[in-house]
Amino acid sequence: MGTFVQICKKGYTLLELMIVVAIVGILVSLAIPNFQQSAMKAKETALKQNLFTMRSVLDQYYADRGDYPDSLESLVEAKYLRAIPMDPLTKSSTTWIEIYEEQEEGDDSSAGVYDIKSGSEDVARDGTPYKDW
Repeated sequence: MGTFVQICKKGYTLLELMIVVAIVGILVSLAIPNFQQSAMKAKETALKQNLFTMRSVLDQYYADRGDYPDSLESLVEAKYLRAIPMDPLTKSSTTWIEIYEEQEEGDDSSAGVYDIKSGSEDVARDGTPYKDW
């Protein structure tokens, strides 16, 4: 009896590969929006924390010295902050909007920074502008 040699070709057909690529594409298209929402939520959380920290430092400065600082740089110079935090939405530490205290007429003292806002023109996921936080 002769030897019987069976030749088996192993591999995938083009149709099988196209189906796998289509399934992977569908899964990726479902994951991207969730990833983008998670990234935006993280930026909003970082902004809230930065605003909370800087407002707390402004209050500490006022409690220690009896007046508000002339600028955010004054907080760094007085060692209340190591550096001015970055606005996670604008990716800059120079875009913060400084809100100065109102002075009474005849008051010659300089107005200090008593509040801080984000310089971003974007709108949050809840519909409020970031500059109003």
